Amino acid sequence: MSCGIDMRRALAGCALLTLAACAPPPPPAPPSAPELPPAIAAQYATVQDGGIEVPAVPAKYLSERTIRREVDYWTDEKPGTVIVDPWQRFLYYEQPGNRAIRYGVAVGDEGRAFSGTAHIPYSRDWPGWRPTENMIREFPGQYAQYRDGLEGGLTNPLGARALYLHKGNRDTFYRIHGTSEMDSIGNATSAGCIRMFHQDVIELETLVRSGARVIVLTEDESGKGTAPPGTPLPQLEPPVIATEGDPA
Repeated sequence: MSCGIDMRRALAGCALLTLAACAPPPPPAPPSAPELPPAIAAQYATVQDGGIEVPAVPAKYLSERTIRREVDYWTDEKPGTVIVDPWQRFLYYEQPGNRAIRYGVAVGDEGRAFSGTAHIPYSRDWPGWRPTENMIREFPGQYAQYRDGLEGGLTNPLGARALYLHKGNRDTFYRIHGTSEMDSIGNATSAGCIRMFHQDVIELETLVRSGARVIVLTEDESGKGTAPPGTPLPQLEPPVIATEGDPA
């Protein structure tokens, strides 16, 4: 092989190295989804319910604040009581021995407008939904099309279950229900009552008995029960307002 050919090859190699050095670096790989413990992944996996396939909750929406877990909770209320803290966006289902199952929830303006005691006389699986006359009158473009109601399903604002709250014989129009707006859980939202992941509200509905007592805390009571008696309550976290279109 001639020296000329070797020189040309060497120069070509140098040119390739120079081009490689000038080329922009490859984009970083997208971050991988957080790996969930198997037990948590199973809690929020895809489930068949009433002929409807409920999708799994993506790992990005599952955090310490949003997953259901058993926690310490100090209260004089009887086991089976439901306590809602709209300001911390938690719902507690009371267990014996100062323990509770804690669920992360989304809370709308309506959810923060009600406080006090109520009871749950009944619940519904995949309930239908109809906007109120006030909603239709104020926002006809958004709600008039549903004047005759919307049948149950994943696109229905009430989701997989609805637990209806009454005071005496009067419907408060306050609901604990499922939602397909999974990114809203753990946040204060622009509309709606108390919303839960479908998987969570399905479980809660199996636990709650007809007539169960419900306590909805005021802002001044927020955090009540989360610290032993005689110790300061945790500071109230500022709400994250997530504006979205789920009206219920």
